[in-house]
Amino acid sequence: MRDRIRDHAQEIDWLEIVTDGFLDDPDGLRELRRLNEVFPIVPHSLEMSVGSVEPLDDDYLRGVAAVADAVDAPWVSDHLCFTRENGIELGSLAPVQRTRQNARRIAERAQRIQELLGRRLLLENITYYLDLPGELTEAEMIAEVMRHCDCGILLDLNNLAINARNHGFDPVEFLAALPLDRVEQVHLAGSVPVGDPDLQQIDTHDAQVSAEVLELLAHLLDRQPVKGILLERDDGFPDDFEEIVRDLRQAREIMLSGSPR
Repeated sequence: MRDRIRDHAQEIDWLEIVTDGFLDDPDGLRELRRLNEVFPIVPHSLEMSVGSVEPLDDDYLRGVAAVADAVDAPWVSDHLCFTRENGIELGSLAPVQRTRQNARRIAERAQRIQELLGRRLLLENITYYLDLPGELTEAEMIAEVMRHCDCGILLDLNNLAINARNHGFDPVEFLAALPLDRVEQVHLAGSVPVGDPDLQQIDTHDAQVSAEVLELLAHLLDRQPVKGILLERDDGFPDDFEEIVRDLRQAREIMLSGSPR
């Protein structure tokens, strides 16, 4: 896949890397610097655990900062979730309880992380299959966090589409409830339906971007420009890289024309 990415450099504007794969890895950082000569690179982290109650992991954050420094990243991102608590590693992105008090606490934590990194921090909406009770909707929770910090939003439109389908809400109304001026990056991805009557779809990043996600992208960009759009493809890599190129071209076309083809 790395060779095919390099072979299609003319179609690819920038890359996002999973930060955790390069922590405490001098050889990996050297490889990143070489790749950075061809592409701008943005680190996307998994274990900041912004929603945790336990203290921040300063060693982890220093490692993330070192990766970001190595590629002079324009920003760093992670998820609006928690991944550990009371010393227990969950191994997944878990949704936070949606209350105003919790939003303010998470905002303070996110602001502190941004200060420690010395770079802009973007928080991503996750896919969740268990909907915790709370006084706020997901969109209201994100807006409340943003109200109390100056971080940005990484809006994953595939996660939004999946959550809307699984939990029965309108994704366009979700977008209307967000502070769209804080959306700086977008994730696009594809996934396949599952054979479960109680769960229509899961987040797999193993298929072409759906028409629904592209429509949401057009709807968003009609209201708010963003700094970066990224195609996530973690599995189900096609033999023909042109399938991925087509998704990239569709996203670029929407940026230029405002509507998917």
